[in-house]
Order: sequence, then structure tokens, then C-alpha cells
Amino acid sequence: MTAFTVWKFDDPGGAEAAAANLKQAASEGLITVVDHAVVSWPEGQANPTTKQAHDSEWRGTGLGAFWGLLLGTLFFVPIIGAAAGAAIGALARHTEAVGIDRKQLETIREQVTAGTSALFAVTQEGDLDRVGERFHGFRGKLIATNLTEAERSTLLETFGP
Repeated sequence: MTAFTVWKFDDPGGAEAAAANLKQAASEGLITVVDHAVVSWPEGQANPTTKQAHDSEWRGTGLGAFWGLLLGTLFFVPIIGAAAGAAIGALARHTEAVGIDRKQLETIREQVTAGTSALFAVTQEGDLDRVGERFHGFRGKLIATNLTEAERSTLLETFGP
């Protein structure tokens, strides 16, 4: 089973530390990381910084486009009022086929703010509960979308090589 997850942390460095933790969990066989991205938003900055990992080289370009679309729309498109709803709606049309709905996008946009960070991951064959236990010390919150096999295929076809 493939999952799209977003782990939100209450400080700008939490997601980077969690990403290292996720890589360690992968090396121990607890989870397979298809790809991940880190968003860090220090207090006082107008926008967050993003870092895409490209964990899977053969999928890197396609997933890079996915992360660019997702993170760019959520955090870098100047959105005010009604334009915010329109941008999130347009993004949702692109991501619904892979199990990421408008409500989840709005939640991510509302919760990842200045002074926080987030780890975005596409994983498979993992025990999210056991991986989540490793994040308790980071004061993180998990927002997860478990993707069906059809959604996984759509994700890989849409954003794959």
C-alpha cells in the first residue's frame, strides 16, 4: 500500500530531523520511501524554504514535478481571499486522482505556517504506526492519506518517469 503523508512540526527544524529519522526507519526496513520533501518556515520569513529529496532516482523528475506543483501552489502562489479557494480547487483537481483531496490541501495550508515545518512523503510497504512512534519527540502531527492500488498507479503514471 502506498501512502501520501504530511507530518507537521511545531518548529522550523522538526521536519528535517524527522526526515533523517524516516531515512533511518527505511534503512531498518520499517518503510520504503518513494520520495519526500521538507518544508521549513522560520518565524519572520514571508515564505518557507523547500527541499525535495528525489529518493528514487528513476522517478525523480516526475515526482519533482509533483512536489513543485503541490508545494508551489500551497506556499508560493500569492493567494488572497477568493483566489485562495480557486488555487486550492485547481490543485485539488490535479491531486484527487491520487487520493489528496481539497480538504487535506486546505488543512496543510492552514497548519503549516511561519514557525513550523512539514515533512511530505510518498511511502509504501510501511508500518506508519511504528514510524510515527519515532516522531513523538518531535512534537509532530500526522495528516495521512492512504492510497489505494488504483491511486498508487495513477500517482506513478501521472508523476512517474
